[in-house]
Amino acid sequence: MRILFFILLLAVGLDCSAQVVVRSRMPVEKTDEDIATGAEQTDKWVPILKGKNVAVVANHTSMIGTTHLIDSMLSLGIKVVKIFSPEHGFRGLADDGEEVASSIDEKTKLPVISLYGDHRKPTAKDLKGVDIVVYDIQDVGARFYTFISTMTYCMEASAEQKKPFLILDRPNPNGYYVDGPVMEKEYMSWVGLHPVPIVYGMTIAEYARMVNEEKWLTAGVHCDLQWISCVGYSHNDQYQLPVRTSPNLPNMASVYLYPSLCLFEGTAMSIGRGTDFPYQVVGHPKLKNAAFTFTPSPHPGAKTPLYNGQVCYGHDLHEFANLYIRDYKGIYLFWIMGCYKDMPEKDAFFNAYFEKLAGTATLKQQIIAGKPEEQIRASWVPAIVKFKLMRKKYILYEDFE
Repeated sequence: MRILFFILLLAVGLDCSAQVVVRSRMPVEKTDEDIATGAEQTDKWVPILKGKNVAVVANHTSMIGTTHLIDSMLSLGIKVVKIFSPEHGFRGLADDGEEVASSIDEKTKLPVISLYGDHRKPTAKDLKGVDIVVYDIQDVGARFYTFISTMTYCMEASAEQKKPFLILDRPNPNGYYVDGPVMEKEYMSWVGLHPVPIVYGMTIAEYARMVNEEKWLTAGVHCDLQWISCVGYSHNDQYQLPVRTSPNLPNMASVYLYPSLCLFEGTAMSIGRGTDFPYQVVGHPKLKNAAFTFTPSPHPGAKTPLYNGQVCYGHDLHEFANLYIRDYKGIYLFWIMGCYKDMPEKDAFFNAYFEKLAGTATLKQQIIAGKPEEQIRASWVPAIVKFKLMRKKYILYEDFE
């Protein structure tokens, strides 16, 4: 088995000196045909919403089969009065970090209030006349994916305005393990609001329960939280997303690589924005010891990509993701450590964003010092163990351990 993995490393152009750890009990692959999401269980949420003015926090992933949740609600006689949309907008077409203005949805003529940019939390005015807020957005299970920050601010606003908050739960495609440094208070930001590891192994309803009961909402306000659980899901499952969650996570390979590769957003490296394979490659115009090349150019979701029009030298990780990383059950540090080693301008490798993504200053210091991966990973263990004990209180499904 280890020989096979070393062959895989060679196939994607990586050094076989990297330690590969084989983890036991591989997760079970499941699709939307095997699992009923909260949104699909209309018999459970229609009675809750009937006769009420409903605000929905949704985007393009808020689907019931091939029909959008909003369309289903309207057809079932639910009075939707407004839509709140997260990063990437209601239709999911905006670039990462791109501000999206509030608007009117062309199909339903409902007002769409953007919760990104300077307006990340619904105001009292936004919630005036609303009886209940419904949240239904697909997460990918990494701390820096901002949909959980949007959910937190919506919970907080709902609590402050005394509005019930209903979550239609969805499986987590990275919900079968927990790993990474735990966020430290001084580095908390929009890309990490809570003291959790990079991969927290929870669905959005489980995560919301934790946020609520651990009193992580501002001033310790308590949200009137309700949820519709998934049917047929467990944390041993490897859920195959039916809809891409954002422009730069186009397939499952990118979703499995995301927890490891998003750290590169805090460096000078490109992770393939502006190519047909974002979050599946890493590269830089000056990287050494790299035979694979790619040239970023304007693409949907990456209108002005890093190193636009420049040849980047690096590594193609797509096949490695499909054949190995999805079953690794951990943050894979070899790439970022190796790229730092192979970059001639080391002082320019990291940027100020890295510590917010990592949740700590320690990881950067360890990489610069050349610490072995086993030592780095060992330094995460005490905080991860503490988090796992807390996490267990909020789990709604069969756990992975």
